[in-house]
Amino acid sequence: MKVKDVTAVIEAFAPLSLQESYDNSGLIVGRPDDEVHKALLAVDVTEEVISEAVENGCDMIITHHPIIFHALKRFNSASVTERCVEEAIRRGIVLYAAHTNLDSAPAGMSWRMAEMLGLESVEILQPTYENCGFGAVGYLAEECDAQTFMRSVMERFGVKALRHSDIVKPLVRKVAICTGAGGSLIDEARKSGADIYLTADLKYNDFMRHENSIILADMGHFESEYCAIQILFDILSKNLSIFAIRKSAHSRNPVNYMVG
Repeated sequence: MKVKDVTAVIEAFAPLSLQESYDNSGLIVGRPDDEVHKALLAVDVTEEVISEAVENGCDMIITHHPIIFHALKRFNSASVTERCVEEAIRRGIVLYAAHTNLDSAPAGMSWRMAEMLGLESVEILQPTYENCGFGAVGYLAEECDAQTFMRSVMERFGVKALRHSDIVKPLVRKVAICTGAGGSLIDEARKSGADIYLTADLKYNDFMRHENSIILADMGHFESEYCAIQILFDILSKNLSIFAIRKSAHSRNPVNYMVG
């Protein structure tokens, strides 16, 4: 299997043209005509993930987050990024990322999270192109106590600590979602009439922007985006039945929690 055959399947689902201008999705290490035999799927490229790929004979790593966002001026093993890229090149491992294009693609990240929560009548929260955009908003089958719902989110997505604004809605039914850093979509979530907005990376002042109309909940960046692994697995297994795929066992949250 050539690299370009694998990436073509991913990009048919999430075209690179959908990525944001600051992003670096696509082929990062390797060449389109390189031969690959087995891919490892992860959220991030880390030294643990590189080692796992080597141990399991994976010559391609496909992640949600691109390991390189900004230009690297040198390769002298001074940073984790440099060491990972150096090791990938040394081992002949192809690195590919599907980031904001996977976020905004139809049935992409937020849409998958909505499915996992059982939301109905789901729509795009912030449309960009036809059938594309960021975030999702939909309805629970039944109205639910707000705190009970947030605890169910924690259980479903392995959230160890969920930060939230004042509980201005004791009951929730309409739910807005944006996987990853979604502070920029707070206004859209409020305008949608959602009772609660699930996202990540909210700042201190963001929690004051509820305007007594919506609960703002930060479930964690990694926790909200771990579903990328399953999305990529589904895309590849459906379209490349003869290509070996493995979900990383070492794709982990870099954020640790101390419990009092």
